[in-house]
Amino acid sequence: MRWSQYFIPTLREDPADAEVVSHKLLLRAGVVRQLSAGIYSYLPLGQRIALKVIQILREEMNRIGGQEFYLPALHPAEVWQESGRWSAIGDEMFRLKDRKGADMCLGMTHEEIFTTIARNEIRSYKQLPQIWYQIQIKFRDESRPKSGLMRLRTFIMKDAYTFDVDWQGLDRSFADQREAYKRIFTRCGIQFSIVEASSGSMGGSESNEFVAKTPAGEDLIASCSNCGYAANVEKATSRLTKIEDDNGPASPEEFPTPGVRTIEDLTTFPGGAAPDRQIKSLVFFATLNGEPQPVLALLRGDHQLHEVKFADALGATAVRPAHPEEIRELMGASAGSLGGVRAKEIVRKAKQQLSIVADLGLKGRRNMTTGANKDDHHIRGVDIERDIDVDKWADLRTVTSGEACPRCEAGVLEVHKAMEIGHIFKLGTKYSESMGASVLTQDGKEVPIIMGSYGIGVERIISAAIEQNYDDDGIIWPKSIAPFDMIVTVTNMKDEKLREAGENLYKDLQEAGLQVLFDDRDERAGVKFKDADLIGIPYRITIGKKISQGLVELLNRRTRQSADVNLGDVISTVRKLALEQTAVS
Repeated sequence: MRWSQYFIPTLREDPADAEVVSHKLLLRAGVVRQLSAGIYSYLPLGQRIALKVIQILREEMNRIGGQEFYLPALHPAEVWQESGRWSAIGDEMFRLKDRKGADMCLGMTHEEIFTTIARNEIRSYKQLPQIWYQIQIKFRDESRPKSGLMRLRTFIMKDAYTFDVDWQGLDRSFADQREAYKRIFTRCGIQFSIVEASSGSMGGSESNEFVAKTPAGEDLIASCSNCGYAANVEKATSRLTKIEDDNGPASPEEFPTPGVRTIEDLTTFPGGAAPDRQIKSLVFFATLNGEPQPVLALLRGDHQLHEVKFADALGATAVRPAHPEEIRELMGASAGSLGGVRAKEIVRKAKQQLSIVADLGLKGRRNMTTGANKDDHHIRGVDIERDIDVDKWADLRTVTSGEACPRCEAGVLEVHKAMEIGHIFKLGTKYSESMGASVLTQDGKEVPIIMGSYGIGVERIISAAIEQNYDDDGIIWPKSIAPFDMIVTVTNMKDEKLREAGENLYKDLQEAGLQVLFDDRDERAGVKFKDADLIGIPYRITIGKKISQGLVELLNRRTRQSADVNLGDVISTVRKLALEQTAVS
């Protein structure tokens, strides 16, 4: 491809609205252009990159026996209603009505559609296992689309689904997909970790998240360098130092705390308590079976609630903090004076039912201090299990750096930012039971199909590759997904000898089966070099003054090392580099 004819609209300065590195460089290198918030167009360079990523995905799915489908993006509401997700998923689903008034949606994912095919076509255990996948555009109405291709409203996803007759089969399918994902990210040149994660609205019994460490990431990952433990903070746990409590009074004691509104206020108030001896009380509304219900969350005063853990513990499809007026109506006090003691009795007077969920860090604690559900009053001497009617104990708190690893004795957790690049789920029978997808076993028993779901975002791979591979001059594409293998740069197209050498080399490289970008523009050499660095092609072959000696310069974009190569040896040299690339893949 000739640069003079190719559409590569590079930019010299960072766009004002771009924040993360990948967003800036994708725009500056002419890879994408924004149409609207969270909606981007791939330009020619971007399309080449995306197709290379897609090819790697396709190869690795086929390698483990995957069969490629292409399913519709427009779905009738009925299949989502069967699974229960039509009402469970909120505003992030694009919904519409057709001309007849029927409810429709744009697919965020395709569990329901694949399950529909499976229930209509698979009848016997002899037809299992099955591995089905597709590579297709998905839609998600993000509330805050941002960071370029990292959080989008329309995106390309490879989603795969496995169907097995038993749980042992799912374990094997899950392991095969896990290994395939490891090969995919390695081939794409991404450094990644596999962490425990919440299954969220996808459901199921277990999930692994593949993440790439980057300051631009929106996920927080807790990891232990001693034993390798790693988990998203929405799932991560840690070992807490045991606190010995005094027995305290025989029953709770109310005392006045004028002006006390926060944990810190009570810490400094005379007769108050240290944060780790306080009970933090938070009122939420959780959507359960499609209805919002009040729930009181209890944690240690120095701990922070993680809302995903909270929602998972409840089995809620959504949770939100109660508004100040809702809190007063329910509890009879403001947020700074709330507590679990007699909370259910108070809420019943408001003709509602309150559930109380307490963090495991409070289990067995005594002589604690909490709000009295009366403004400017607190209660001391609270024994959690004696004085508060807890409905459920669960891990609700957010782990922090420096806490002890839950898996090994010597390890300490570090919390760092990362971005999700893939997620695999053991769905089990969540969809097959609700949608009636079953098979007959060898002994004639009808059982629900055991399912798994496995997703990778193409744009996430592209963004992660840039976030981990760039310098001050631009992108440094991993060889396997670079838009071209190399760029041939002629320093002066007005020089006939240079131009002729460039044309001949360009032709020879193409005939050798290499993907080459020929910079034949009538521009200064410095401009061409800057553009080549910006778009990140792995190798640059420069044809300049040394051509009179039969030499060209070969530059490695990643290492910045260059060497003079005889013109007659260029083909064999770059073929060797291409073979090294294939070996890595």
